[in-house]
Amino acid sequence: MTLFPQHFLWGGAVAANQVEGAYLSDGKGLSTADIQTQGIIGPQQMRVAGDYAIKDLAIDFYHRYPQDLALFAEMGFSCLRTSIAWSRIFPQGDEAEPNEAGLAFYDELFAEMAKHGIQPLITLSHYEMPYGLVQRYGGWGNRQTIDFFERYARTVFSRYREQVKYWLTFNEINMSLHSPFTGVGLPENSPPQAIYQAIHHQLVASARAVRACHEIIPDSQIGNMLLGNVIYPLSCHPADMLESLQQNRHWLFLGDVQVRGAYPSYMQRFWQEAGITVDISAADRADLRHTVDFISFSYYMSGCTSADKALQESLRGEFYDMALNPHLQRSEWGWPIDPQGLRYLLNLLYDRYQKPLFIVENGLGAHDRLEADGSIQDDYRIQYLNDHLLQVCEALADGVEVIGYTCWGPIDLVSASTAQMSKRYGFIHVDRDDAGQGSLQRRRKKSFFWYREVIQSQGASLKPV
Repeated sequence: MTLFPQHFLWGGAVAANQVEGAYLSDGKGLSTADIQTQGIIGPQQMRVAGDYAIKDLAIDFYHRYPQDLALFAEMGFSCLRTSIAWSRIFPQGDEAEPNEAGLAFYDELFAEMAKHGIQPLITLSHYEMPYGLVQRYGGWGNRQTIDFFERYARTVFSRYREQVKYWLTFNEINMSLHSPFTGVGLPENSPPQAIYQAIHHQLVASARAVRACHEIIPDSQIGNMLLGNVIYPLSCHPADMLESLQQNRHWLFLGDVQVRGAYPSYMQRFWQEAGITVDISAADRADLRHTVDFISFSYYMSGCTSADKALQESLRGEFYDMALNPHLQRSEWGWPIDPQGLRYLLNLLYDRYQKPLFIVENGLGAHDRLEADGSIQDDYRIQYLNDHLLQVCEALADGVEVIGYTCWGPIDLVSASTAQMSKRYGFIHVDRDDAGQGSLQRRRKKSFFWYREVIQSQGASLKPV
């Protein structure tokens, strides 16, 4: 079995809005994530921040990060992916000057990471933006938001240019096609015309951030981040093959723009046939030519599609519009489990782009049970991760350049898809329930020690299936 490269980046991934809490501390403004009553999937309802403590406190990483980073270091992390809360730096999004207290928090966080030899991988916008930009400007539907984002990006690049060498622009940028409020700050019932225009503005902003990062931190690398939603044909019928090609292009086009610097021709046809006209200026086209250094992505599941819409609907799952694969088992939350799909995706992306790949999210959400002796025997999580990492080894043997792996949710956090604590991903248990009750005590699970051994052995401890 091919082992992982010597300088492979091992770690975990979290997001500011799912772990930090302190939702209005030290001058922070409200973000779009703060006012979403539930998760990113399904119709969005707004809430009054402060009336439901699950998100407002989260796991209190804002105050407990030294303890959590020490646990990550104990596992052997060389990398931690997290995000900067944009509204900590520019509370309303359109201020001329940043909030110094917000900047100071990340100074301290990155300094603590450096003490443990943990490399930060920082996402500029992870499913949140200042809510003020939605209220005053209409979110990413307004071109002015590009300038506000560039100001924010240049501010943090300048501030953290010595501490942070790996950056990502937008988390799972293709999610806007499924949840416009989460991705681009638009109402959930927005028409495709508005959504694609907002996504275009975001793509221009991403490219401007790439240019700024290269200017301000020449020794850094900056990547994009895709939701790796692989869609297989339900059968070998040519119509199903073409349908899966089209479905995969619906999300791959965002990678095409960020890696190749221009829209692919197939999107022009799609927009024309759908009656969509995206305003793309000559300046936009010039901006888009600033392309990313590497591609990062999340991978949790695969799905299927068919040209036979009645058949597709009969097999429809709860996540996106994809059909469930009859050959796969599913998690407690109904997500198909497909380790080989990760190898398929790695090869697909590397063949397409020939750029380094970084797996920045992969994990299993499950109910964990606390045993009488205080232990958590999460063998199901170990099996899931073991099988996926074996497929990463296979992709490495295929010749795919993979630079790192950050497992999603190394510590229990508020689930993005359901806003639950009971949907647990972590190697570290956090004592908090869906009602917001609990001591917030941290506890190592069985998978904590398993992952530590995987990292120490550079994958040699993985068990063949």
